[in-house]
Amino acid sequence: MTWAGSLIDVQKFSDGGPDLYIRVAHSELSDKQYWKAVTAAIVVVAFISILLCAHFMRKLFLKFRGETDAGCSEERTAKHNMHGVKLEALPLFKFGMISNATKKFDTTNKLGQGGFGPVFKGKLPNGQEIAVKRLARSSNQGLEEFMNEVEVISRLQHRNLVRLLGCCVEHEEKMLVYEYMPNGSLDSYLFDSRKQLLLDWQTRIVVIEGICRGLLYLHRDSRLRIIHRDLKASNILLDEELNPKISDFGMARIFCCKEDQANTTRVVGTYGYMPPEYALRGIFSEKSDVYSFGVLLLEILSGRRNTSFYHEDQQLFLIAYAWKLWNEDKIMNLVDPIIYDPRMEPDVVRYANVGLLCVQEAAADRPNTKTVLSMLSSEIVDLPRPKQPPFTAVQMSSSESECSQMSPNNSRAHSGIPVSAGSNPTLRRRRGRILLVSSLLHIRLTMDEFLALA
Repeated sequence: MTWAGSLIDVQKFSDGGPDLYIRVAHSELSDKQYWKAVTAAIVVVAFISILLCAHFMRKLFLKFRGETDAGCSEERTAKHNMHGVKLEALPLFKFGMISNATKKFDTTNKLGQGGFGPVFKGKLPNGQEIAVKRLARSSNQGLEEFMNEVEVISRLQHRNLVRLLGCCVEHEEKMLVYEYMPNGSLDSYLFDSRKQLLLDWQTRIVVIEGICRGLLYLHRDSRLRIIHRDLKASNILLDEELNPKISDFGMARIFCCKEDQANTTRVVGTYGYMPPEYALRGIFSEKSDVYSFGVLLLEILSGRRNTSFYHEDQQLFLIAYAWKLWNEDKIMNLVDPIIYDPRMEPDVVRYANVGLLCVQEAAADRPNTKTVLSMLSSEIVDLPRPKQPPFTAVQMSSSESECSQMSPNNSRAHSGIPVSAGSNPTLRRRRGRILLVSSLLHIRLTMDEFLALA
């Protein structure tokens, strides 16, 4: 049907009626299609522009925080799981960023080497300095320490613990990223004749009490109960103000809420800092760290390393020498000559007393960390007298050792363990194990002296 009239009153019916076709000019039809295309193009361009703006704003925001897309991915889920260790609530750095920060792991940025692998210094785009522990690919021990350290320290935060910033798990690379400690480790100051001058008595007090507070947090005040198991001077880092921070949690062990001690057949740690129950029977607890802290306290007082200390006149290790001076009321002779001042005597006596209480042979005799801190801060005025420490058998010469073992009147050997003249095989085996460990320490001491001379 062709309609040539007006369209004003035309109505559309849903059913029935003829179809009505309308002829319009070709130019009018083309204009409508054109504007539809223009509108669609504008919408698409606007959408893409919004996406690009959002992308660049995100990059700018990340750059301001010192991160890039090639740098750090804030994944806070258990996406990565290695043998049951979940990287929860831990920023994941990309390998490219770590490589750039350390100048492709240049040897000039290498800070040290351990069982875990090498440690490098780096700098993030925002200027923050970092320390990167890179797992050696051939190190099975390092892999175990890596997983253990992530599990432990990622849940901890305290002013006297080194802070873990994140990690990198990419392809075969596994790295831990820490805050950088500009003054390095405590041993680099304590046992260096030039740097020792920077550790005056007040600074050493701050270091001792700071380490104790960090231990108290691990043992009692954190969400977890953690035994460090490798507390020593090289694992204490110093910030720009020489405040101590406990580091290296690769050997640490998490205790359940009701667990007080544990046993292991694989003894880890450093000889000279191990208590006898751990070195000989694999038993460790909070009191194991207390023993290590006591050794460290005596090292800080004396400025001498326990494992390489050798008194000129007698065969005495540091702990045995401190014990000898204590019994002779000459404990001031233990003090590092660089910081010696007669006015220090009341503090030195107190700190030496606490140190010797911490290294007593029986774990039950040692104070817990909370009590140690109270003793150091003078909250406990009257301190108990310490009992003889273990591992002092090496103070005897070989002839003296033979005489003491043969003498029926000698009721206690220099190791501090009862060794009556009876034929008790358990006591003989126990004494033999003590002497063996002490002999190993003596061999290590001799090797240290040889290397120093070389």
